[in-house]
Amino acid sequence: MPPQQRVTPPPRASGDRLGRLLSLVPYLMARPGIAMADAADELGITEGQLRSDLELLWVCGLPGYGPGDLIDMVLDGDRVTITHDAGIDRPLRLTQDEALALVVALRMLAETPGTGNRDVIERALAKIENAAGDLAGAPVAVRLPANAERLERIRAAVDRGHALHLTYYTAARDETTERTVDPMRILMVGGKAYLEAWCRRAEGTRMFRIDRIDAWSELDEPARPPAEATPADVSAGVFRPGPELPLMTMRVGRGGRWITEYYPVETVRDDGDEWLVTMRVTDLGWAQRLLSSVGPDVTVTGPAELVERIRAQATTALDQYATPG
Repeated sequence: MPPQQRVTPPPRASGDRLGRLLSLVPYLMARPGIAMADAADELGITEGQLRSDLELLWVCGLPGYGPGDLIDMVLDGDRVTITHDAGIDRPLRLTQDEALALVVALRMLAETPGTGNRDVIERALAKIENAAGDLAGAPVAVRLPANAERLERIRAAVDRGHALHLTYYTAARDETTERTVDPMRILMVGGKAYLEAWCRRAEGTRMFRIDRIDAWSELDEPARPPAEATPADVSAGVFRPGPELPLMTMRVGRGGRWITEYYPVETVRDDGDEWLVTMRVTDLGWAQRLLSSVGPDVTVTGPAELVERIRAQATTALDQYATPG
């Protein structure tokens, strides 16, 4: 009788590894001293993959990452025993709220035009909905705003290589302008769709948020961005503050510290009960509207023009309250 040969399973996609790592510790905790070859067979991976997973788990654990925080194990020949699980003692289970949040987020991502790897999103959504059971049928409808159709039409115009005439709302200056642009590309940044184009009015490359394009028309002339129209690096976001922009300084109380998390700031200095914060702004009008909405927890100290604007606005408001109705 010929000796039995072990069949090596085909390697799995790297996307399966996270799920396997999350379940590996409780699996091994329930089987102390299991042979590496037997564990690999049951898990459907090669022994080499299992050893690689164990090497990664060895440096994983709880914040602090010192003795007693990391996952620990004993390798005795070809057998493995988990001696400290660092709290990962059972397979990951989502609560109903967590599962619903993931379903909603993935449905929104699947609805976003231009999203890459849509098949991966659909597969992940199907797995979570299947695991969620009845929760997957919760009455939650996810649809993008009406600008989704506009995005697809503008994308088609960009693909055809035509110039566009835009009616565009600039939130920083609270104004609407007309401009002709030479489209370069459509991209998604931070969950929002943008048209990157050479703006003939500004004579520079600009990013136009699709949902702020109030109206547009496709021109017969082809788009001809000049040689200096290079795509922007958006890896850190659309807004890239530079030294040419006005520097706003403000004293921020406890109730206004959310500003430092929501907006890109340059410096934050703890000054006792307050923080001294500096940030670059594209437009003082936008900064004035922001500071007018945050209340008494934020006091602007510079630049002087912005301080004077806010003082004048506050004086006008007080005068209106003082005037009998």
